[in-house]
Amino acid sequence: MKTNKNFKFYASTVLGILAFIISNSAMAQKSGIIRTDLQKHDLSFDGREAVQAKIDFEPHTAFGKHNHPGEEIIYVLEGSLEYEIEGQLPVTLKAGEVLFIPAGKFHSAKNNSDAKASELATYVVEKGKPILVMKK
Repeated sequence: MKTNKNFKFYASTVLGILAFIISNSAMAQKSGIIRTDLQKHDLSFDGREAVQAKIDFEPHTAFGKHNHPGEEIIYVLEGSLEYEIEGQLPVTLKAGEVLFIPAGKFHSAKNNSDAKASELATYVVEKGKPILVMKK
């Protein structure tokens, strides 16, 4: 029994790490968008983790519709970004403004300007699931 329990723990940890790496690679492949992972930590309640990343958008770049297995909290660090969350009107935020994206909601982000834009994204997500799922 103990071996089976340890195996499940290690398997879920490895799958979580692989999902994190794969989702980061997918985002890095988007031309003009660079994701820099800052930190990742288990939370004090089971099955959840917090992940923080800085995402830089070159002028006139966009990241398509996607969702996360948990909430995303955005703080715009530089420039301005337009966000579109399913079921809501698009909103444009500038440096210093924040946005909350509910779990599972498809959303997208665009830099419509001639200047670089950056955001700090904080995710509170389910462990072991891909941090990002693109809409098909």
